[in-house]
Amino acid sequence: MRKIFRELVSIEEALDRLYKHYTPKKDVEDVDLLNAFGRIAAEDVYSNVDIPPFDRATMDGYAVKAENTFEAEEDNPVVLKVVDHIEAGSKANLEIRNGEAIEISTGAPIPKGANAVVMVEFTSKDNNNVYIYKPITPGENVMGAGSDIMAGEMIVRKDTVLTQREIGVLSAAGFKSVKVYKKPKVAVVSTGNELVAPGDKLDYGKIYDVNSYAICAAVKENGGEAIFLGIARDNEEEIKAKIVEGLEIADIVICSGGTSAGMGDLMHRILDSIGKPGLIVHGVSVKPGKPTIIAVCNNKPVFGLPGYPTSALMIFEIFVAPLLRKIAGISVERKKVKAKLPLKVFSSVGRREFLPVNVVEGVEGYTAYPVSGHYSGAITALSETDGFIEIPENKAFLESGEEVEVNLFSDELKLADLMIIGSHCIGIDVLLEVLRRQKPIFAKVINVGSSGGLMAVKRGEADIAGTHLLDESGVYNVPFLEKYGLMDKVHLVKGYIREQGFIVRKGNPKKVKGFEDLLREDISFINRNPGSGTRILLDMELKKLAEEKGVEFEELIRKIKGYSIEAKSHTAVAVAILMGKADVGLGIKSVAVRYGLDFIPVRGEEYDFVIRKDRIDKEAVKLFLEVLRSKEFEKELERIEGLVVTEETGKFV
Repeated sequence: MRKIFRELVSIEEALDRLYKHYTPKKDVEDVDLLNAFGRIAAEDVYSNVDIPPFDRATMDGYAVKAENTFEAEEDNPVVLKVVDHIEAGSKANLEIRNGEAIEISTGAPIPKGANAVVMVEFTSKDNNNVYIYKPITPGENVMGAGSDIMAGEMIVRKDTVLTQREIGVLSAAGFKSVKVYKKPKVAVVSTGNELVAPGDKLDYGKIYDVNSYAICAAVKENGGEAIFLGIARDNEEEIKAKIVEGLEIADIVICSGGTSAGMGDLMHRILDSIGKPGLIVHGVSVKPGKPTIIAVCNNKPVFGLPGYPTSALMIFEIFVAPLLRKIAGISVERKKVKAKLPLKVFSSVGRREFLPVNVVEGVEGYTAYPVSGHYSGAITALSETDGFIEIPENKAFLESGEEVEVNLFSDELKLADLMIIGSHCIGIDVLLEVLRRQKPIFAKVINVGSSGGLMAVKRGEADIAGTHLLDESGVYNVPFLEKYGLMDKVHLVKGYIREQGFIVRKGNPKKVKGFEDLLREDISFINRNPGSGTRILLDMELKKLAEEKGVEFEELIRKIKGYSIEAKSHTAVAVAILMGKADVGLGIKSVAVRYGLDFIPVRGEEYDFVIRKDRIDKEAVKLFLEVLRSKEFEKELERIEGLVVTEETGKFV
């Protein structure tokens, strides 16, 4: 039976309870984890797996066909037959049909035939029937396979200092290696049947253990010594044994997972049975991190952190980090910076929200880019953010342009010397590599598509945007400067030509020839994200095809299997095809060649750079332009098929 949290305490109340039963003290010693922390990455690292590796539930409830719930009302519920149940870590190969539902726990794989999860709060169960009181939409409460990171995406860039966020990302992708105050010893345990140690085989329904590595790194960053006790399965005796061991050898114990209200969650009962006073907090009024547990056992604090990586690290920052720093004698508080939001941010009234953000320097100071979507379970929320903002309980939203205070994850905010936001292209990676040989600069690249890049330049958040937007007139990029009101604010600098076309497996086994083949029943497609130049090119061609066939565009794309499956980069498209997840995608030739795939050309496109006029004299921008025009860059680009420097490269339009 599930226990639903109804009595949540505030952060202040939780801290009061902790320090009522526990008094931290400092010890001193002479001194001479995880060895990767604080080291610098020597190469670009790409994910070998999808994250998450399977479609999974983000809430406890019932997996259903969404269309079966459309008629549900509070006083006239839809009734479905419950045919089975699935827990996190389950390997069950189940399938549902119309009129059926399967009970499901948070993190469990979605059964075949289901496309949504009804939250348990909107249901009631009677024998083998579930009553659903609220309709849901397809995809609701489901985190799709690869929706966070797709295999082949870069997750750590060369020359990056590894913090707990980068280490968390690496562990999630399965990479195994990469006189003072005494450091408080902290025993760290991960719990869950679904967890697999990085480096081990990843079976269906399993995920790599992220939290152990991320939390151990966070302990070290905050002056502690981490002792990893391993993974405990969802077994009461096994979890209890790990916690008891931790209390014997460490000053503090941190567990992650097993704190929510779902089936199989045992942590709250275990902690209440080990020592006095036992459990003192079970549920905090925050987002993310509601199911947080705090206990004091034998005069030592035990923290039960949520299983989702970002939730776990957020709660660590709120409760554990200040305690560790106090014991370790670190008097300097986490640095905070003022920043403005680039867009309106909505929140849940009644719970204090901690929202991860990426800090960039705009025209009028810092701008905080929020992480959107399922950020409590998304690995990118660890690697691509600088800190978090706090949204009060009584706020339903924060306005665009509103000033916020960013709590940094690290002691210092390291802003990029060169900020490039826009369309993904490996030519930029080549250019930056040549640039680094001349002068070591910190360049940050955020791939948001061509349109997103232009808006970032307009707001002053990017120095440079890479763009390849095709207008219906057949002209690249220039018409969009006027469309976005940028004509008097930016320079357009010619880049290079990229060959766009269909990427298919070696030998083109499905005999793909053109856009009409995407309508075939035996063809599965992988798309690019909205706003990317590739997506715009695709939709333009499909609109032409729809006109030729005398059908509506929306009707046409419904026939394309995979049109709604989106990848954030050309590399992710190629790897998805290489791994058999799709038959064809639209992308650039250079990536197809890199992965030994076949390429069917569609057209050459102009990949150009938009640069703010007020940044043109910035040293890093001038270096960028020098490299763009250099023979060295031309020579390096010649090694990549499908990317061609022209006589116009580097010229202002």
